[in-house]
Amino acid sequence: MKISLNWLSQYIDLSGLSVDEMSDMLTFAGIEVEDIRQQGVDSPYVVVARVAAAEQHPQADRLKVCQVDVGDGTLHQIVCGAQNYKVGDKVPCALPGAVLPGNVEIKVGKLRGVESRGMLCSASELGLPDKEHGLWILPQELEPGTPISQVVKADTLVEVEVTPNRPDLLSHNGMAYELAAISGRGYRPVSIDDAGVALEPAGDFVRLDQPELNPYYTAVKISGVKVQESPEWLKECLVAVGLRPINNIVDITNFVLHELGTPLHAFDAAKVQGGIVTRTAYEGETIKALDGQEYTLNCTDLVVADQSGKALAIGGVMGGEESGVTDATTDIILESAWFKPSSVRATSRRLALSSDSSYRFERGTSAWNVLRGSVRAVELILQLAGGTASPTYVAGSPVPNPAHASMPSCGGADGPVSVFASLKQGKGATVTNELGFVQLPWKALDQISGGSISHEEGARILTALGLKQVPDSPECWLIPPHRLDLTRPCDLLEEIVRVFGLDGIPSRSPAPSWRNPRWMRPITSRWSCAASWRPWDFMKPRPSSSSPPNPRTAPSPR
Repeated sequence: MKISLNWLSQYIDLSGLSVDEMSDMLTFAGIEVEDIRQQGVDSPYVVVARVAAAEQHPQADRLKVCQVDVGDGTLHQIVCGAQNYKVGDKVPCALPGAVLPGNVEIKVGKLRGVESRGMLCSASELGLPDKEHGLWILPQELEPGTPISQVVKADTLVEVEVTPNRPDLLSHNGMAYELAAISGRGYRPVSIDDAGVALEPAGDFVRLDQPELNPYYTAVKISGVKVQESPEWLKECLVAVGLRPINNIVDITNFVLHELGTPLHAFDAAKVQGGIVTRTAYEGETIKALDGQEYTLNCTDLVVADQSGKALAIGGVMGGEESGVTDATTDIILESAWFKPSSVRATSRRLALSSDSSYRFERGTSAWNVLRGSVRAVELILQLAGGTASPTYVAGSPVPNPAHASMPSCGGADGPVSVFASLKQGKGATVTNELGFVQLPWKALDQISGGSISHEEGARILTALGLKQVPDSPECWLIPPHRLDLTRPCDLLEEIVRVFGLDGIPSRSPAPSWRNPRWMRPITSRWSCAASWRPWDFMKPRPSSSSPPNPRTAPSPR
């Protein structure tokens, strides 16, 4: 997964923390950092330049000698081999002294005998996705001499390998939460009013024919939207993580996916007849997905269809091309749902079709985030595309937190369980998210850490990770709804030791107990065999295929 530090800094204070320090923190906490690279440049020597003149190189057919204006009152001579520009174009120019991504230093030099005092750049040479083949042609309104860092903000991309049991880390907000717990820095959560959103039972508008595969589905109809190009801040976020901006509606669903880890999909409401139905596909049913390919489904694949029976999307994997949002769309239906991980995984593997959504559904998404992702997307759509939103229609109910089964170990029906066992969302038809407890005996922490981690420090770490200690039950911990991997006491112990750091726990060898000779039993049980063995037995000839006798297992001679 790619993490943009510019984007990440919206949710956590990264001031004073170097990239290498952050990489070490994540690595020692069990989150492997695979790659770190710069995107864009922050050098004052990379500026906007206007091509004032371009003449053929006297010694090379494919080179031109350009005179460029970089806003300092003089023309700079630069030899260029690109072919996609013309006199008057604005392009990036790296002057002598600039250092480009890959540690490429720009110097004054000669190309085929002609002096070149810099380099005209493509987008890829600045660590950005290529806009076109050749030089990056910039907007004409930019003034020569403007630093490129003011055109495109420089960023650092960190690519991490997230283990399958940590789907909560597959978002910028989730990674910020984790890093805040590890480093002790301030965490700034996304402001989402999921408790105040108006909910209504879906009724006939959404029907779940396969509740075991899709037990929870929400839909919002937004009328009067204006589909257009996204603002620059939104496009920059998506480009940073390798996504291509499409339009404001689709870009918002992708933004929320990478911000909160909640997969969303927007249907063109004009292409949905009646309401939404989630069902298994008919044997041999086909659908043309958003990647332009047609897929043949079978009766084990889940589809999102309309009430006419037409398949609109492959559930949890990819939307259909026919019902997708286009420039002509005025009304949309926003889907946010929970799909069974094993079902999504089976369909994705069988069709050899993977997406950012299926990648997260396969590992398990938080049912608590279904409504939060919808609320966040609706807020952004109303800001950037206008329109009027309906109440959120809810079908089914969230699946309980996996730790829910542990609740009986933390009190009776009249105890703390009945108070802290669920989270409510929405008003009107509220949604209840069943949570759970895990009981952690503190003596287990003493045993595994050798007393190196105090109970107070263990409690501080669990609290920083989002767990809540149950009042009057200091060994019982409420599991946050986004941490689906915490279901047993050993899971909590692992979290404490992981965040505390293995390097802070001294290694020591267990001392043998002379009062309990169990440590000697593997030898004494075979002592009779060893005592009867004679060293000169090795001097006897033996077949080439045989192995030398083992003194502990060789049978005694009779």
